[in-house]
Amino acid sequence: MQTQSYYVPAQSPWPIIGAVAMFFIAVGAGLTVMQLGSEDSSGMIVLSVGVIVLLYMLFGWFKHVIQESDKGLYSAQMDRSFKQGMSWFIFSEVMFFFAFFGALFYARVFSVPWLGGASNNQMTNEVLWPNFEAVWPLLTTPAGDVTQAMPWYGLPLVNTIILLTSSVTLHFAHKAIESDKRKQLTVFLLVTVLLGFIFLALQAQEYVHAYQELNLTLQSGVYGNTFYLLTGFHGMHVTIGALLLTIMLIRVLKGHFTEEKHFAFQAAAWYWHFVDVVWVCLFIFVYVL
Repeated sequence: MQTQSYYVPAQSPWPIIGAVAMFFIAVGAGLTVMQLGSEDSSGMIVLSVGVIVLLYMLFGWFKHVIQESDKGLYSAQMDRSFKQGMSWFIFSEVMFFFAFFGALFYARVFSVPWLGGASNNQMTNEVLWPNFEAVWPLLTTPAGDVTQAMPWYGLPLVNTIILLTSSVTLHFAHKAIESDKRKQLTVFLLVTVLLGFIFLALQAQEYVHAYQELNLTLQSGVYGNTFYLLTGFHGMHVTIGALLLTIMLIRVLKGHFTEEKHFAFQAAAWYWHFVDVVWVCLFIFVYVL
């Protein structure tokens, strides 16, 4: 049995840089939420610094990995490690969204009925929230503020069509790279990237509409909280996926990848399809039902 060498990379600064970036993002996001409605913009500044450092880390780390791959330093065992690592990463992302969907279901199936007096909880209803109506979405907060629900038609439906279309174009791009059809690969991948950024632009427009016209904000009780947590984190994942596909497009234009060796492209495709599946679930349970 012939043994294979396993490439061990030199010490790298990118993990600690990534940790610093995530620290700034976490602190900045928390401060930004706390400062909503005030003139203090320090939270947004900290958040922006974190995002910039994270992008610097991603592009720098990707560059080193690409250089190592081009030098032929990776063995078959290393390739299997990459596949296993990406698989576990996507699984962790599934659990991440499962937690937020779980919070949404708990609020709708248990908390709201309890507040309405279900399951012999009449005293809970009278003490905590008299005259509460157990309906979803909750459009009135305990403070009496009224909001409107985001309808499923309009921008959410358009964005659903856009993401589903992007999965189709990415599938054709994947088939093209396996057949060494570089022109088709470039065209379909470019269309996928454009669709991803169009989705983000429309989601930003949806948020502006929600804040300015529907009075749907992060202060809009449990409905507003779950709406922005789920759609916001999904938007963040779409941003990451669009950046990954942009890097893949740049590499394709530079002549990288072959029919046999293109796992970086495949990993980005896995991630994008995962993001699309999450959006379909989100569209059904947040917007439609």
